[in-house]
Amino acid sequence: MAHFAKLGVGDIVLEVHAVSNDIVTSEQAGIEFLQKLHRDRAVWKQTSYNTREGQHLLGGTPLRKNYAGKGFQYDSTRDAFIPPKPYNSWIFNETTCVYDPPVARPNNTDIFSWNEDGQSWDLVDSKA
Repeated sequence: MAHFAKLGVGDIVLEVHAVSNDIVTSEQAGIEFLQKLHRDRAVWKQTSYNTREGQHLLGGTPLRKNYAGKGFQYDSTRDAFIPPKPYNSWIFNETTCVYDPPVARPNNTDIFSWNEDGQSWDLVDSKA
């Protein structure tokens, strides 16, 4: 399946649709199919289900840095889908096109949540 993000005002992703690979012989073919199906001239951009942080999870060619989701923004300069900023303190990463915390998450199997006021990771559940 090929996936396409429908863009709205400000290039914000409104929804993502899957289209059969039999129809999608190219990005343009997928766009034309969706415009005809929805009877509109909406802007659509193809997105890859297997692309995260500029890497293709299966070793293929990454597409537009991240798989698009509702609320993501398409950045035409970077040709990338950028997720919403989760916290004011988080910093945009130009390489991955995601927001990184100002303090690295602890590297273990425990579950943590970000504490914006304390600028720290709080333990939610210990797997030990």
